[in-house]
Amino acid sequence: MSETMMKTRMPPLLLCLLLLILRGESKPTGMRNRVHQEEALSELEHDDEKNYYFDHEVFLGKEDAKVFTLLTPEESKQRLSIIVDKMDVDNDGAISLKELSLWVKHARAKNIFREVQNRWKEFDANEDGMISWDEYKNTTYGLFLAQPELADHDHTRMAQRDERRFRAADRNGDMMADLKEFTNFIYPDSFPHMRHIVVQEAIEDLDRNNDGVIDENEYIGDVITDADTDKDLDWMTRERQAFKESKDKNKDGVMDKKEIQDLIFPPDYDFTDVEARHLVNTTDANKDGKLTKEEILDKYQVFVGSHVTNYGKALHDEF
Repeated sequence: MSETMMKTRMPPLLLCLLLLILRGESKPTGMRNRVHQEEALSELEHDDEKNYYFDHEVFLGKEDAKVFTLLTPEESKQRLSIIVDKMDVDNDGAISLKELSLWVKHARAKNIFREVQNRWKEFDANEDGMISWDEYKNTTYGLFLAQPELADHDHTRMAQRDERRFRAADRNGDMMADLKEFTNFIYPDSFPHMRHIVVQEAIEDLDRNNDGVIDENEYIGDVITDADTDKDLDWMTRERQAFKESKDKNKDGVMDKKEIQDLIFPPDYDFTDVEARHLVNTTDANKDGKLTKEEILDKYQVFVGSHVTNYGKALHDEF
């Protein structure tokens, strides 16, 4: 697979990540590496017992989080203080859960914008400010178009899925994507009108017998590896039980499109709200449900990185 294809393709199996998040447990495999759902927040593991790097990227955005790693603790606090003032929309001297959630959404939008901007020049071959399907196709699959004998079933399938997704993102049907449409294409999980594409791709990836629904074995098969067995795997027992009790809502033995969509996009679940609540719970010293500037600065390591190594210090001094 070409480097361009690897950089551009985003595995659509949001289902797997939601299994981890909603259940609050981890399965003994690296399956979350296949998931793109929260790439726009952070690709890092969320484990506060090890570090707060995930929270830094979520709160600041990926690029700004890197900048903060080059700052001294004093500089980090100074810049964080300015950010807190920006977050305090109602100027009441405290950061509410809603204000923090809005800030996290802002950081996520900034991540998405920067990522799309970084990829744009790679595909806009004629530099006309638009990306046509042909430009995208030739950049991503050019090698296999030029030498069809190198293409296999997976490449053909990916190209067909990309075209379907491109058409869904192309609101005016001209097969030309402007910045907004290309963003819809790259991050379909972030836009309601693209969700049917995400669900369809998830079904296609899981549906081994091609009947358009996901049965219990297909559901389990997506999270098991060759190294796993059915013996003494508590997580598998729990997942089979969860499938029967909560995933297969109408108890017909399979998950249909609606049930899969509800799992991928829970109606009452918002990742940014969950992260904002996590940040409040971690730093709210007096447990009043909101954060003062003092509380945030007192736990500044939760929000921003300040781990200046000798190499980082040298870079910081240089600039």
